[in-house]
Amino acid sequence: MIKSQKLRISGLIAAPTMVVAGLFTHILPSQAIVDSYRNDFRTCAAQLLKSGVTANAASRACATALRPRELSGCVAQITKHTDINSMEALTACRRSRRQEDLSKCVVGISRSTQQAVNQATLNYCGRSLLPVTFAQCVVGLRKEIDLDPMVSLNTCKDANDFSVNLGAG
Repeated sequence: MIKSQKLRISGLIAAPTMVVAGLFTHILPSQAIVDSYRNDFRTCAAQLLKSGVTANAASRACATALRPRELSGCVAQITKHTDINSMEALTACRRSRRQEDLSKCVVGISRSTQQAVNQATLNYCGRSLLPVTFAQCVVGLRKEIDLDPMVSLNTCKDANDFSVNLGAG
């Protein structure tokens, strides 16, 4: 009789403990999502706001991005290292399939030119299929040849267009 009472008492103690433990397993995963700093959408929103993008534009951009962290990283790099405003950078980054390459292109060319050709650089890098290669062309030519920034942008654009057409034929 004493053994059955012990089993019944231990069962009475174990049941509520298991219920509480079960509740915690349902609460913890959702809490982890809410408090996660690895949440790409949260990171995206924070970076865009810090870059000067409006809250409304940041929420729409992050919510529709396939890779929100890359989108916001693109905008952050461009606005931090150039005179391009955040909304122009956001528009270009949203259009780009290679957002990290776009920001490397824009920042690389902008750093190499003394004159402000930021908007043109953003447009040319955004249209290039290989933005990093395009930037290497522009920067490389300007380092060795005294070219106007716009001339180097046009020369490298024409060369990239030509090499793409060669590959298609």
